[in-house]
Amino acid sequence: MFRVGMSEILVLLLIVLLLFGAKRLPEIGKALGKTLKEFRKVTKNLDEEDDSQSS
Repeated sequence: MFRVGMSEILVLLLIVLLLFGAKRLPEIGKALGKTLKEFRKVTKNLDEEDDSQSS
């Protein structure tokens, strides 16, 4: 299994900082948060639909 340690996370953050710049990071974080929230919402709805159909 692929494991990500603290040093790998720091390297990734440094690369992202260099690619996008400090001004764009809050925008990217906000968009990522909204995407994860929507993804969780959809998967929860799919689980609820699956549970109601199997009953």
